[in-house]
Amino acid sequence: MAFVTLMFVTATKVAGLLVTVTIAANAFSFSRYRKKNLLPFQTPIDESSDILASFNVDPTDGVEDKFFFGLATAPAHVEDKLDDAWVQFAEETSCEKVEAQPADALIGSAAGDGGSQPASSLEPNKSLKRRKSVKVAMEAMIRGFEKYIEEEEEENKPAPIDEHTHNVAAWHNVPNPQERLKFWSDPDIELKLAKDTGISVFRMGIDWARVMPKEPIGGIKESVNYAALERYKWIIRRVRSYGMKVMLTLFHHSLPPWAGDYGGWKLEKTIDYFMDFTRLVVGTVSDMVDYWVTFNEPHVFCMLTYCAGTWPGGNPDMLEVATSALPTGVFNQAMHWMAVAHSKAYDFIHQQSTFKKPIVGIAHHVSFMRPYGLFDIGLVSLANSLALFPYMDSIADKMDFIGMNYYGQEVVSGAGLRLVETDEYSESGRGVYPDGLFRMLLQFHDRYKHLNIPFIITENGVSDETDLIRRPYMLEHLLALYAAMIMGVPVLGYLFWTVSDNWEWADGYGPKFGLVAVDRANGLARIPRPSYHLFSKVVTTGKITRQDRIRAWSELRGASKEGKTRPFYRGVDKNGLMYAGGLDEPIHRPYIDRDWRFGHYKMEGLQDPLSRWSRYLLGPFSFKRKIHPQTDDEELVLQPI
Repeated sequence: MAFVTLMFVTATKVAGLLVTVTIAANAFSFSRYRKKNLLPFQTPIDESSDILASFNVDPTDGVEDKFFFGLATAPAHVEDKLDDAWVQFAEETSCEKVEAQPADALIGSAAGDGGSQPASSLEPNKSLKRRKSVKVAMEAMIRGFEKYIEEEEEENKPAPIDEHTHNVAAWHNVPNPQERLKFWSDPDIELKLAKDTGISVFRMGIDWARVMPKEPIGGIKESVNYAALERYKWIIRRVRSYGMKVMLTLFHHSLPPWAGDYGGWKLEKTIDYFMDFTRLVVGTVSDMVDYWVTFNEPHVFCMLTYCAGTWPGGNPDMLEVATSALPTGVFNQAMHWMAVAHSKAYDFIHQQSTFKKPIVGIAHHVSFMRPYGLFDIGLVSLANSLALFPYMDSIADKMDFIGMNYYGQEVVSGAGLRLVETDEYSESGRGVYPDGLFRMLLQFHDRYKHLNIPFIITENGVSDETDLIRRPYMLEHLLALYAAMIMGVPVLGYLFWTVSDNWEWADGYGPKFGLVAVDRANGLARIPRPSYHLFSKVVTTGKITRQDRIRAWSELRGASKEGKTRPFYRGVDKNGLMYAGGLDEPIHRPYIDRDWRFGHYKMEGLQDPLSRWSRYLLGPFSFKRKIHPQTDDEELVLQPI
């Protein structure tokens, strides 16, 4: 009996020691993370001034590296008559009941502001061996990923009609979704809208699958659509005819279907095919392109395509999913080949440009991630270690600028992403956090300042059909950008995403990112939103005024005070975790009464029970200096903008 008691006491002590060490280790990790990422900062913006920011956009001052404004888009979002992987993916229909799953924290760190859904396809009345999704909450590096088993399906087994699911949400329920914005047939509508804002740079892309619709096994000539190349050349000429420079993207999340069939970026031969495509494009339009983006958000593509299988062209098997984040896993493998491809494309573009020195970079997705609770810090650190710097480090000597796509913040909670009820969100579930852009620019500048190259914000925007969030969102992120410039970060330009509401990856036509609304039931008629005119004012003057800031914030705050709601295209479970897939029809969420303006956001402490309990016990003994943020509550005569 004494021995049993001794063993019990010993086991209890060991367990207590392990718990103590675990808590201490996480507390130490969070302390380091907090010191680097969460401490309050003093904004360098003089908020009492009538002019809060003044960007040098004057074309007559003779300054070579003056600041530019632009608008961004991509082929898969806007081009009609395009039989790409995304159309094929959207047209697939699964008749298998799929249980909604919370968004994975690691994948969420990779995603842009568009969402993702589990990919599945099924041909009815056919016996086949297929991957059936079995949702498993895996820990560590692959927590929340899908695990697959092979299962024989019964022949001729009818599927219940009410169990149909789609790979792309809010796509099948809109008129003529494959038309997108008809940019291929009629680019002038978008180009004129863009030009009328006063921007000087238009970012677009050339779709690889349109130019090379077949795998070039037997040589280039048999696989190239030269007419498509000439059409792209004509479109780029149209961009320049409106007085705008061209930023051209070569790979924007759209792998040719034939490349997806053999494995795409998991295989080295894709580099050769991509270089065939690059040589064709450079040889056709290089004299008309001012800025080159070789790859848009490569780690986003690799995670969602090859690790999660929620984007077209991946189809990972169980082994690939289970080992995806290991050093020899499919993620690092694909990222390596994409880094090699970038370097080769960079060299070729520089070699072939004879008229002027080309400016070549990538558009790198950056998301500000923070833990919800003490035990979430590990996954935040892991996600950042995979997504923030490795790819950039590998191509550091092959960049003329660092492109940054920033949309907002993610709050990691256990296996998923938490919807914090006191935070404001975009329609597609991205937390609104302008301070994050400032923090990320400072971090990236500190790491890469030895390269002596500028930054370009290649994408920044918010999905907001009501347009009440978009206006302050735009101004506050520009203030964050301007503050970083004051602190010494060299930023060359800012491109807003996007001109008109369009197809947003696996979220379909649900979230509305455009400065311009689109009536899809009325021939894609365009209706400029108030943010379109505000953006135009900022672009043409180069200034952000205190009055514009007060007006935009006052209108949003008024909607919050009145209890108004707006669309939200993410489902949320009972624990507050957001589901991975988008919604065909939105739920409605209230505007949040919280001051998220740049320099005003007050970061909350950790919200797990242990951290809350600790704050309750230690609160009376802690000293905190009260912060009195400036308020903009004076009365204004609101006039149309």
